[in-house]
Amino acid sequence: MAGDPARDAAWFEGLVHAHGTAVHRYVVRRVARSDVEDLTADVLTVAWRRREDVPEGAELPWLYRTAGFVVANHRRKSRPVPVADVPEETDADDPALRAVRDETVRTVLAGLSARDREVLLLHAWEGLTGEALAAALGIGRGGADAALSRARSRLRAAFDATA
Repeated sequence: MAGDPARDAAWFEGLVHAHGTAVHRYVVRRVARSDVEDLTADVLTVAWRRREDVPEGAELPWLYRTAGFVVANHRRKSRPVPVADVPEETDADDPALRAVRDETVRTVLAGLSARDREVLLLHAWEGLTGEALAAALGIGRGGADAALSRARSRLRAAFDATA
């Protein structure tokens, strides 16, 4: 592989510096504490190996999509981690962690499909919208907007059903 000279070690260091914390937080919210460091490293290793495939200007959505695959592969190899056991080692005032601690939120999220949960969490926890959300989901912008709208409707209905 000849490789793009612009995608060298300095490029990778910049990628890790700019997005490493976001990838780590993504993984922290989805796996057991003991697996976070290894899986985060796996995501970044994939980014290095596939650096030619990382789209310029959409690096973070690509990393989130890759992290989703890494986490899914990990889950297939191990037992699922209940939402109640999600580690709380990030920012103590992280709104996502406050939501994870809320029993109603955990119950409602657990009742949604895996796809709806992923769409909602990428939007709410990771802050992805529009093209970035579409890239992370591997679908077009219109599909991402529709998926988010449907997931929000199902979330609203699930919350209403708990009242």
